[in-house]
Amino acid sequence: MSILTDVNTADAAPAHVETPEHRETDNASSNRVSTGTKPVMPVEEIHKLLPHRYPFSLVDRIIEYVPGKRAVGIKNVTFNEPHFQGHFPGRPVMPGVLIVEAMAQVGGIVLTQMADLQDGLFMFAGIDGVRFRRPVVPGDQLIMTVELLSVKRRRFGKMQGRAEVDGQLAAEGEFIFSLVD
Repeated sequence: MSILTDVNTADAAPAHVETPEHRETDNASSNRVSTGTKPVMPVEEIHKLLPHRYPFSLVDRIIEYVPGKRAVGIKNVTFNEPHFQGHFPGRPVMPGVLIVEAMAQVGGIVLTQMADLQDGLFMFAGIDGVRFRRPVVPGDQLIMTVELLSVKRRRFGKMQGRAEVDGQLAAEGEFIFSLVD
């Protein structure tokens, strides 16, 4: 079972969190999402929130974040990643389990920022309805949108994830997470 994220990590507050209200009122912000060129949360800040590190850190930046609701993240897929040596020689394809994990890590950004949750780690409790629609290969930019559907008893979270490449659906599904002490 993969560890998703450590909740309420010290020094975890991101310096650049943009809400829709912020986007409308602060036109001079250097972290505007509307241009698609500036990260709301660069990888250094993601590492303050998530425990994952190379080779399992699968989110390069967060380009949109709505507190308690959703996050959109980017994974730049490169040929230098270790799984491409064996998956598959001569025809590299990103493993589906890593696409799912990347979406879960984007979901972790939403969960780590929810102040009313206890300390602990969120881990997968279930993965439902996951479908893969197109292969993800080196050179692709995976855009992952993850929305929080529900939180029950402040210990269980359900999220909907969607991963796209060049506007084409690559994978989608629902993820259930459980907070472990």
